[in-house]
Amino acid sequence: MVFLDLVFYGYVAVVIIQVVYYTLFFGKFAFTKPKNVVSKNIAVSVIICAKNEAENLKSFLPSVINQEYPEFEIVLINDASKDGTLNIIQEYSKLHNNIKVVNVKPIEAFWGNKKYALTLGIKAAKHDFLLFTDADCKPVSKHWIKEMSAHFSNKKTIVLGYGAYSKVKKSLLNKLIRFETLITAINYFSFAKFGLPYMGVGRNLAYTRKEFFDANGFINHIKVRSGDDDLFINQIATPKNTAVCFLKDSFTESTPKKTFKDWFKQKRRHVSTAKHYKVKHKALLTLLYVSNFLFWFLGTILLAYLFKWKIVLGLFILRLIFQYTIIGVSSKKLNETDLIFFIPFLEVFLIIAQLTIFINNLISKPSHWK
Repeated sequence: MVFLDLVFYGYVAVVIIQVVYYTLFFGKFAFTKPKNVVSKNIAVSVIICAKNEAENLKSFLPSVINQEYPEFEIVLINDASKDGTLNIIQEYSKLHNNIKVVNVKPIEAFWGNKKYALTLGIKAAKHDFLLFTDADCKPVSKHWIKEMSAHFSNKKTIVLGYGAYSKVKKSLLNKLIRFETLITAINYFSFAKFGLPYMGVGRNLAYTRKEFFDANGFINHIKVRSGDDDLFINQIATPKNTAVCFLKDSFTESTPKKTFKDWFKQKRRHVSTAKHYKVKHKALLTLLYVSNFLFWFLGTILLAYLFKWKIVLGLFILRLIFQYTIIGVSSKKLNETDLIFFIPFLEVFLIIAQLTIFINNLISKPSHWK
């Protein structure tokens, strides 16, 4: 029984690690009350990069145009689209004088590189405060710009927001996508509140032009095709310059992938950037994922053999109590409470999916930016 003894002590250590994460890190976000900061009405440039997004622009761009905010421009970047994206952008620019069009033509050195297109858009922006979203996103309220920009200050030059996915009834894939998005948001909000900001999502993210140019833009990771959001924030974010915004009026909402194949391909691109994070962030995130995996793997082995099953079951329940409490409170903040009941199933499914993605990325490189 030496093997099972080792498994048991490993399981105890894993549960302790999990409890520490939920109390020390994730509790920082779960039990933080959103602050109603006063709007400063600073001039804002909203930047949207679009590649073959003609239909999405028709659906989602009006929600950006109709924002209730005194002074903002919309910088629409057409990244060498092959559909009618440029025509749609130009039509909107004729109707609204606060829309600026940046038409990016492909060049060999930066073929298919979103960071190049974004750089041209940022250079074209006339305001110092930049707010980013995607062409397939829409703000959930008319106060998105107001809420996100209000968190800028003399010290806070980065604002991390929440980019949700729309809900689809009776869809397992939709629940999985939204659960992964929820967990990711809890992670980056919590780490930021703890003083270790490590990423943001381009669906809802803001920073200043000065931060961008002081860092020489995306030059440090320009050859990494993805990561215009998380890698850049990982590079420039500090405890002092980063704010989080999770008031519901500040959310954006995107259309989720409709097939497992498309979602899997998307996540392969996202996961491929994590290896470029700072060492301390990679270490903490790796420990979190490994402990999540071992919690279920080792627990299953011990319960299958009924080895000290009362203690094992007690530890299992203890960790679930912490998890349900923290994720439950956090999900209310992020309007994802319908996922709470499915947490154990979705977590196991997500762990398996992430492991599969990791193995696939070791074997072959994922494709990037459409």
